[in-house]
Amino acid sequence: MIKAIVTDIEGTTSSLSFVKAVLFPYARARLPDFVRRHREQAEIKPLLAEAKQIAGGEQDEDALIARFIHWIDTDQKITPLKSLQGLIWQEGYRNGDFTGHVYEDAVRNLRNWFGQGYKLYVYSSGSVQAQKLLFGHSDYGDLTPMFSGYFDTLIGGKKEAISYERIAAELGLPAEQILFLSDIKDELDAARLAGLATCWLVREQVLDTGAAHVQVSDFDGIHL
Repeated sequence: MIKAIVTDIEGTTSSLSFVKAVLFPYARARLPDFVRRHREQAEIKPLLAEAKQIAGGEQDEDALIARFIHWIDTDQKITPLKSLQGLIWQEGYRNGDFTGHVYEDAVRNLRNWFGQGYKLYVYSSGSVQAQKLLFGHSDYGDLTPMFSGYFDTLIGGKKEAISYERIAAELGLPAEQILFLSDIKDELDAARLAGLATCWLVREQVLDTGAAHVQVSDFDGIHL
């Protein structure tokens, strides 16, 4: 019996195009100025120090900014970058520059499951802060009250089974009572290795009944 649902964001609850065409370019354009304006703030300094370590040691500010831009352009899942992007997006959401895209079918079903007593969680490569911003400033208003928790790469990589084992431990549930939703097969494979139930969102593809995981075209096709 499923008691908790853990959902991915990009391609699952939200469109890939929103992230790639709106959020990423917004952060990329504003990152240099943001780093220069906030580099001495307590929240930013450790992120820059961690990024320097990942980049291989001492780098001046311009070189580090160039490295951040390269990571954005190559879609690297690097924790300090994701945290910086989240802070930049926070400004954008608060300024009303955009709202978070969420599919109508996802909102409707998440609300229904929440009303039925299922525990809802998010697991995304984007920072927890970025996740809360997207759902907190969505096209459908503030959706965050529905979610009991959020996970990002601090718990582990999304293609690693141990990450899902850690999530199950955090939730305090047997793995088989947790359903993971994603549009990425490798993530679903890892979740299944950890014992979770899985469902593959293929919004813009033809369903494959012989696929390794149950496939649905939207949240309406998910049966708990």
